[in-house]
Amino acid sequence: MPHTSTARPPIGSSGAFVLVLTFMGSVVSVMQTLLIPVLEDLPQLLDTEPDNAAWVITSTLLAGAVTTPIMGRLGDLHGKRRMLICSLAVMVVGTLISALTSNLLMMIAGRTLQGFAMSTIPLGISLMRDALPREKLGLAMALMSSSMGIGSSLALPAAALVAQHADWHALFYGSAGLGTLCIALILLIVPESPTRAQGTFDLLGAVGLSTGLVLFLLPVSKGSDWGWTSGTTLGLLAAAAVVLILWGVIELGSQAPLVNLRTTARPAVLLTNLASITVGASFLVVSLVLPQLLQLPKVTGHGLGQSMVVAGLCMAPLGLTMILSVPVYARLSTKHGPKTTLILGMAIIATGYCAGLGLLSAPWQSLIITATLGGGIGLAYSSLPALIVGATPASQTASANGLNTLMRSIGSSVSSAVIGMVLADTAHSVNGLTVPTMHGFRVSFVIAAGATVLGLLTALFLPRTRSHSQPRHRAGNEEYAKPEPAENPPPGLPTRTPCSSGPRPL
Repeated sequence: MPHTSTARPPIGSSGAFVLVLTFMGSVVSVMQTLLIPVLEDLPQLLDTEPDNAAWVITSTLLAGAVTTPIMGRLGDLHGKRRMLICSLAVMVVGTLISALTSNLLMMIAGRTLQGFAMSTIPLGISLMRDALPREKLGLAMALMSSSMGIGSSLALPAAALVAQHADWHALFYGSAGLGTLCIALILLIVPESPTRAQGTFDLLGAVGLSTGLVLFLLPVSKGSDWGWTSGTTLGLLAAAAVVLILWGVIELGSQAPLVNLRTTARPAVLLTNLASITVGASFLVVSLVLPQLLQLPKVTGHGLGQSMVVAGLCMAPLGLTMILSVPVYARLSTKHGPKTTLILGMAIIATGYCAGLGLLSAPWQSLIITATLGGGIGLAYSSLPALIVGATPASQTASANGLNTLMRSIGSSVSSAVIGMVLADTAHSVNGLTVPTMHGFRVSFVIAAGATVLGLLTALFLPRTRSHSQPRHRAGNEEYAKPEPAENPPPGLPTRTPCSSGPRPL
């Protein structure tokens, strides 16, 4: 009979262990911003229509959303390091395919495989939980979680520089090299975790969740092209609702579900995931709005007329302040808990967007916006895995963190669609060229601020957790990692009490 092992893996140097996983997180997050510098040129580069070229971006999003919870569950069952290496290897293969082609279908295939990279972040966080002592876990998870934003924002100016002075395929060659380096470092430094979940892989659950996510994210990504009230868009959204409801019913009746919905329904997990949606949305809005504003010609009356490289450099403080926020998070979270740092981070994000409404007239003002938002996003990103880990059994960590990463991705996808619609609806013509207006940019910031405030209000209802300064035991030890049952469980969902047989399978 399958059993749950909770022994901790031996690590030679916890510093090297954390640095390798954080470096990997930064590398895989590059996949999100890799093609932003050449986005407008993709139809010409691939010899296709703009609608078809958009699939190069959409395919990565869909693949990442589908594979993240699946690879998380496989990691819980068969080894997190093993699935981490598998995901990186698939990403490298996909990157090499993209590097060697200018054919649309082959490029989409390569970009689809690159979407596997998204699953490495929750797997890395779960490895940290299993290997590190509690007093080191908070800072390590903060670095790992923030690496998603750090890599994306710091890679933007570098990718712009490469795209401006070299063949655009060099972006993929560089990413493949970095991915290969990550695999080598993980093989040398990161040990496998012996912690395993009970049960078998839920193939029906994986197919159901994948189908539901594709049916939902496809119209969200393409709704602006198809029309939000078109039969295709509404039909796919309705089908997604039906499939996901049926999937939930099946998962609740499964002995070894892909996602343990009873664990997910705990207030600490449910509210954290809801807040994660708004955090993901807040990160993407600034990444969509400011580069466009900075690069618009001055003849438009509100454009700042900067080059692609300068626009990328103006976005760099977003990643830099995310890095600087990590030790701040560690200190505050140790004293007050991750709930407090999440609320503080979201308050800073909302303040940054509100202040940004009056700071859109000069390039230097964008530095203030990105620095402020980076600090808030860094605090929020750092808090999310700590809240999830604190409310989830050790044998379910990879799956739970995978679902949390998926929630952030959904937030990014929905905000991308909404902001794209706003900018398109408020655009006007200048010298025969349709460009976004300042009104559209400001409305986008207002929407981002409103979404962040909604997330902040959600976070206020989170149960207060113990700080990381509590008894210094290995975080991966089931005795200390296992949360207390919820005091007020959702109706119809029984609470779980600690027992000698270990946690229920996810």
